[in-house]
Order: sequence, then C-alpha cells, then structure tokens
Amino acid sequence: MPSSAFLRGRLGPEGWPVFRLGLAATNRPGERTVRCALDHGVNYLFAFAIDTNITGVVRGMNADQREKIVLATGGYNWIFGHTSLKKSLDNALRRYRTDYIDVFHFLGVMKPKEFSPRIEEELNALRADGKVRATAISCHHRKFAGELAARGAVDALMIRYNAAHPGAEMDIFPHVAAHNTGVISYTVTRWGRLLVRPRGWPQREPVATAGQCYRFVLSNPHVQVALTAPSNERQLLENLREVERGPLPEDEMTFLRRFGAYVHDHAGWFMGQ
Repeated sequence: MPSSAFLRGRLGPEGWPVFRLGLAATNRPGERTVRCALDHGVNYLFAFAIDTNITGVVRGMNADQREKIVLATGGYNWIFGHTSLKKSLDNALRRYRTDYIDVFHFLGVMKPKEFSPRIEEELNALRADGKVRATAISCHHRKFAGELAARGAVDALMIRYNAAHPGAEMDIFPHVAAHNTGVISYTVTRWGRLLVRPRGWPQREPVATAGQCYRFVLSNPHVQVALTAPSNERQLLENLREVERGPLPEDEMTFLRRFGAYVHDHAGWFMGQ
C-alpha cells in the first residue's frame, strides 16, 4: 500500500486536505458514481455549469457533509466577450444550493491577454466577499501560468499535465512554492490518446494504461489533485485501485516519458475522450 502522503495532500494556500484523485462529471457517470467516489474518500468535485450528476448530490448534503468537500466550478472565458464572473458565481450558488464555492475558476484561458487585470480584480472581489474561498484559472499557456503562480495572482491553477505534455515541470512547478499555489491536473490520459497505439509505435512495445497515466501525474509532488472523468462506477473503482498502488517505479516512469514523447510527436491533436 502507498503511504498516505501519496493518496492525500493539501491544496493551495489554505492547505485544505484533499484526496489526490478528484472527480469531474464530464462523462455524466451518474449520481451513484459520485456518491461512490465520496464513500471512497474523494472530496474534490469539479462541476461544469451543465453538470447534473454532481449537482443533485451536493444539493442533498447537510452542512457537515458540504464542509468536507472541495467544490470547484467557475465562469467561462468566451472568445467574443466576457460574462460577469459575479453572475456566474450567483448562478452556481443557486444551482448547488450552497452559500459558497470552494474553488472558483476563470475557465479556458488560452492567452495572457484573456486574463486581464479586470478579470483578476473580479476574482479577488468575489473572494473578498466571502462567497468564494479560493480563486483559480484553467490555463493552456504554461509560461503565463507560471508567472501567475510566481506572483500569487490566484490560489490554484488547473493545467494540462500528462506524460505527453510534461512541460509544466519546467514552466509552472518551479514557481508554485512561492505562494503555495495549488495545482489541479486534467487530461491525464491526453483525452485518451495515451491509451491507444499511435501510428508507427512498434507492435512489440506496450502502450500506457490509465493507471500508469494517473500514477505518472500523481508521482509529481507539485500536483495536489488529478481529475478523473469516469463514465461509470466500474471505471471509477478501477482508477481508485490503480492510484492506491502508489508512485510509479522508475522503470515505468522511464517508459511513460518515452511513450508520452512519441504520442506528442506522432498522435496529433485530439479533443475526444
């Protein structure tokens, strides 16, 4: 069994205790799966505005149960205009029937100019008002995310980090300690492309498993939470069993890095699941 330090960590400046596998309901796994995750210790829930599975579970929580989870959601960066983050927050508070959101994101920042000083001020104002406990962004621009961490602009970053995209190790992770900026990783399997054989990969060579992908990400101590988006309870339990195996041994880590680099160079860009 892995040490508790592998399965459990503390997120962001407030040091909230978290189970390091977080749940996203992207694939609508059903409320039963969400409850199963909670029963197994998962307490970081990332909910989209269109989510229904997490919504019903959170609505049914009493105050003590609500206090034990870290509920993350946010407002979206629209290409052709900006929707008020306060309006997005108010909608989320009504949707989940809660008085606060633990981690409120500005979602989908692709370029530095999209996270303007005005947006940063809006996020800080929401936190100062007490209805948001921590601010965050999801960001595809690694160097900019690193700059935000270095100056403590947000409390947490949701970033792409996996065996095919390890650049956060250079651009982001060296900067998070300055302000204890939290790190939440998504696309652990690179939208599934790390799980299939890319063209030209030798037939005698294996491909990565989902468990290896999760353990690769969580083997990095700078990552507090890696999101999983199972389609059903069976997939959730498989992922939980895998992370319970602990950090990847050195030989598997070496393989994942070699295979991930090949996938990055040969599998192309893919947004499927």
